Amino acid sequence: METTQTVPDWKAAADEIWALLRETARRQEEIARRQEETARQMEETDRRLDKQMKETDKRLDKQMRETARQQEETARQMKETDKRLDKQLGKLGNRFGEMVEHMVMPNLVTKFDELGFTFTKAYRTIITDKEHAVFAEVDAFLENGDKVMIVEIKTKPSIDDINDHIERMGKLRKHADLHHDKRVYLGAIAGVVFSDSEKNYALKKGFYVIEPSGDTFNIIEPKGAYYPHEW
Repeated sequence: METTQTVPDWKAAADEIWALLRETARRQEEIARRQEETARQMEETDRRLDKQMKETDKRLDKQMRETARQQEETARQMKETDKRLDKQLGKLGNRFGEMVEHMVMPNLVTKFDELGFTFTKAYRTIITDKEHAVFAEVDAFLENGDKVMIVEIKTKPSIDDINDHIERMGKLRKHADLHHDKRVYLGAIAGVVFSDSEKNYALKKGFYVIEPSGDTFNIIEPKGAYYPHEW
């Protein structure tokens, strides 16, 4: 019995292998091309982002410089306004000081009378006691046989002004004791422009607060948690 052997088609197999190799090479080239394209796109994107960031930085820098300039201009205007206001308040303070003796003083007596005080004298004075190193300038000195009211008058009272008045009251108490004056000393702060913080601070320290009201003025008495401080 004869046996028939099949001879492999080596040429066809080789062609198929070469075809696969060519296809693989083509695909690799395509992948490489796509990678290059992706890299190019990424580079372009980076370049655009870098450009945008630089432009953004420039805009921000410009805006920041403009904001700084505006802030400097605002600060300059505020400083100029403060100077004008201080100058105006200074003029007002001078006029107010001149008015104290002629207009405010008599009204102070009347206003304090409404609070139960009966002051028989009211005047401006300067206490000078070289022997005991006591010096104090008093804008309004109101007195009777039992009590003395020391009024400090400022156009725009500050915390420092209030603290200075506390020190002044201590000096006057010392002077009174040295001269056997046993009367009760009380204090008041008067202001043309009185902010809430300074007003509350003065009341907290036991001072009466005097502030304008229309054509006259009001006197606020320390009450509640606060009470008039006696020296």
